[in-house]
Amino acid sequence: MKIAVFGRFNNKYTLTSVDTLLNYVAKKDIAVYIEAEFSELIKSVSTKRTFYDTFETFENLDESYDLLISIGGDGTILRAIMLVMKLDIPIVGINTGRLGFLATIQVEDIEKAIQNIIDGRYKISERSLLAIETSPENEDILDLNFAMNEVAVSRKNTTSMITVETLLDGEYLTSYWSDGLIVSTPTGSTGYSLSCGGPVITPGANSFVLTPIAPHNLSARPLVIPDSTKIQLKVRGREEQHLLSLDSRIATLDNDTIITIKKADFKIKMIDLLDESFLKTLRKKMLWGEDNRN
Repeated sequence: MKIAVFGRFNNKYTLTSVDTLLNYVAKKDIAVYIEAEFSELIKSVSTKRTFYDTFETFENLDESYDLLISIGGDGTILRAIMLVMKLDIPIVGINTGRLGFLATIQVEDIEKAIQNIIDGRYKISERSLLAIETSPENEDILDLNFAMNEVAVSRKNTTSMITVETLLDGEYLTSYWSDGLIVSTPTGSTGYSLSCGGPVITPGANSFVLTPIAPHNLSARPLVIPDSTKIQLKVRGREEQHLLSLDSRIATLDNDTIITIKKADFKIKMIDLLDESFLKTLRKKMLWGEDNRN
């Protein structure tokens, strides 16, 4: 078995998680490669440099890897998908962040979870992504023109609203007067979209959701659409430019740029352990069914 270990940030749980993971897999017949920048980060804050030097590093992945382990929060997993993209390598996340809908392995459960993965006690959840094109083309998003959570347009350098003209499969839907508009996947429905009043969508649903950000018209509500829909957006406003975000990446576009959003032609494989599920995570993270009034 050959695994890749990826991370981006260091907090009080990162070193504990890395130490626990590497000490455990070192006893197994597993080849471990640590992403080069993350390797240097953990060496810089650890007194165990000699131990970490025994593990090889990587800068890019290839199809020889069986698994990528992300150490961090959901944002770290969103960065990890840039490494796997169309390689069909499954991802699992150790949660050293906060909420963690994607990074579901808790620090105290690392050894048990890794052994379950080694033993094949897991299932694969395939997650749809959004792909984007702009006319005219924007160099900032040509190479990484996809998002696992959401694509959002929003105002820039102004407190004034923008108008987001929206077409679905070529048919005019509406023009949102708002601070922006979020196009979310089921995976992203528990993130930015949810905080703006959007619905929670289970990962297996073949749907996307349009969620306006602070709409001026109170009748503007989130809209669930089939994920086969081609979405076109065009922004107008008092400023000449607006922001486009793809998960954690941001680009600046000129107004009247035509933004085309559709389902990407590949999916990301997430590992779900058999003792975890989306519904269990939802109950736990959202505190559903708990009464904290007393």
